[in-house]
Amino acid sequence: MQIDISRINIREIGASEVELLTTYRMAYLEEMQGERTEEYRQKLKKELAVYFTQALYENRVFAFLAEQDGEMLSFGAMVLKKIPGDFNQSSYLEGDILNMYTIPSARRKGISAMILEQLLIGARLRGVSKVALHTSKDGEKLYRKFGFAEPVYPVLELNL
Repeated sequence: MQIDISRINIREIGASEVELLTTYRMAYLEEMQGERTEEYRQKLKKELAVYFTQALYENRVFAFLAEQDGEMLSFGAMVLKKIPGDFNQSSYLEGDILNMYTIPSARRKGISAMILEQLLIGARLRGVSKVALHTSKDGEKLYRKFGFAEPVYPVLELNL
């Protein structure tokens, strides 16, 4: 397929499209973490479908996709979490960008930037105060162009 940026349609993924969310989450995971057994893949796909169904219903996640002529080219989602506030505000809404993914033949054409822009607009409209993500080295340049930087406070993690 010849990619024509002027013919790309960006749209929000609806609750009836959980299959899209699970399919492209799986594609992202396989690319980043390698393949798994078919048994594990089927188990994870079912669990992801349950997660996305519930999260969409509860407005804890939203996602956009880019398509041309009905073919999906790129995808991105944001998970929303409400956290307790401080003396400035009683609570905050934060967003985590979840697996930005573009099919290999559509990469490096600016499509991920179009998805990221829609996610950030959606975050602002929902009152999100901070957005975070994990990135690959390939994606880092895009995110920095949009203003993503190291956290103000050190971030420490402990894998349990």
